[in-house]
This record gives sequence, structure tokens and C-alpha cells, in this order.
Amino acid sequence: MRLIRLKDVKHATGLGRSTIYKYIEEGIFPKSVSLGDRAVAWVESEVMDWIMSKIEARNLVERVAA
Repeated sequence: MRLIRLKDVKHATGLGRSTIYKYIEEGIFPKSVSLGDRAVAWVESEVMDWIMSKIEARNLVERVAA
């Protein structure tokens, strides 16, 4: 299991910091893991699963629309 920092989460998702934290608050993005004082990270596989869910949702919409 690998932990990734905010910079890598932003790079992988294309989202900005405020959007990531907004999505966490709304319960639609994986929660971060505390690494200690003022340091957090995300479980890489959870972020990748979130990205895959977005791709799958897009593909489902495309199939329904076709």
C-alpha cells in the first residue's frame, strides 16, 4: 500500500486543492490519512479507484446515449 501527497493527488486527478477538500467534505472523494502534525496523504489505490469510477460512469453514459 502506497501513500501519496496532495501534489500527486492533484496531478493524478487534475483537481485543485480546494476542490479535493470540498469533495472530501461532500463524501465523494477518499479521505486523507494523517501522517502527523500538519501532514496528510491519500491511499494511492483509493484515489485510483475514484478515477476509475469516473471513467466507468462516463462510459456508462456513452453506452446509454448510443
